[in-house]
Amino acid sequence: MTTGPEPLIHTLMRDADWRAAQEAGAYHGSADDRRDGFLHFSAAAQLRATAAKHRAGVPDLWLVSADAAALRRHLRWEPAAGGKRPGLFPHLYAPLPVSAVRGAIRVPLGRDGLHRFPDWVP
Repeated sequence: MTTGPEPLIHTLMRDADWRAAQEAGAYHGSADDRRDGFLHFSAAAQLRATAAKHRAGVPDLWLVSADAAALRRHLRWEPAAGGKRPGLFPHLYAPLPVSAVRGAIRVPLGRDGLHRFPDWVP
């Protein structure tokens, strides 16, 4: 198991998925996550590119940040599928317990169709 330097890892969830996770106490992933066998996360510096590639134009997103140390046992930092994107990405090989979430904020779309991230996202 490899861990990265990030204290928090992040995922972009649709509103219905975030609400269901809160009710259930855990997030079990999107259809893509279930297909790939792990939950896809990003480091803060990877969020904008991830949103552009996988969530372009999606209006109802939440940026959910989780404590990497709390997930350490099931967290691996690995290349993206096919190795086409540079860097390592955090992949969680277990459901995300809501107890490990340290923050969740809406990520609205701007008039230009791009997501508006908080200032701390580079």
